[in-house]
Amino acid sequence: MNLPYICDQTFKKQTYTHEPLAKGEYDNCQFIDCDFSDAFLSYLSFTECEFLNCNLSSTKVKDATFKDVIFTDCKILGVLFNTCNPFLMSFSFKNCLLNLSAFNNLKLKNTQFHTCALKQTDFSDTDLSYASFLDCNLDQAIFYKSNLTHADFSTSQNITMSPEFNTLKSAKFSKENVLGLLKSYQLIIE
Repeated sequence: MNLPYICDQTFKKQTYTHEPLAKGEYDNCQFIDCDFSDAFLSYLSFTECEFLNCNLSSTKVKDATFKDVIFTDCKILGVLFNTCNPFLMSFSFKNCLLNLSAFNNLKLKNTQFHTCALKQTDFSDTDLSYASFLDCNLDQAIFYKSNLTHADFSTSQNITMSPEFNTLKSAKFSKENVLGLLKSYQLIIE
């Protein structure tokens, strides 16, 4: 099925909660102050697009394609990114609310999460090698059988994960947040 090709377009202050975004392949497009909450982006393709100050909470993204997509200042609560098309998937997030979202079973090498809330977000079985979590809140985020080789957690907070169930070689932690690696052992540290 060939989708219409939409290139170099800017979409501002649009609401797609009842009237869906037109099916298509979006290339180098900007979405500014748009509301996609509870919308269907399934089977759409986004390449080198930017989402700025958008609400994507509970958006359906089954088999959607995201290649080199940037999300900035977005509310993205409860989105199941693990249902997206994984082929060449790449995106970055800056100053986003990503609580209750799912990234499990994905290859997200070099992904950047900067100043994001990732509370109760699922990263199990995810390849996050060389990913950066700069100044993120990871309260109750799930890391299980995750590849975190060379991942940077040095400025993030509320990290809890079990070293024996994750690959942590050369991952970066601060002295303050490294205690979250010991929480499962129920140690008393004074």
